[in-house]
Amino acid sequence: MSIERMIRIMAGFFVLLSLALGYHRSPLFVSEWFLAFTAFVGLNLLQSGFTGFCPPEKLLAKMGFKRGDGGGCCS
Repeated sequence: MSIERMIRIMAGFFVLLSLALGYHRSPLFVSEWFLAFTAFVGLNLLQSGFTGFCPPEKLLAKMGFKRGDGGGCCS
């Protein structure tokens, strides 16, 4: 599996999990502060789109995942 695909999977998982933990009507609700994590993931994706710098990309490369054909984070 490519780094780009893993980043998309991780980002989607973290957004959905943090929404489930931060939304009041969710059966998994813990605290509204989990919505801050949702915002953090979104901001990281946004800055990565503009700058090309993606911290999870570096981590996954060190773990042995290979880059896809496009190269770079989420391209």
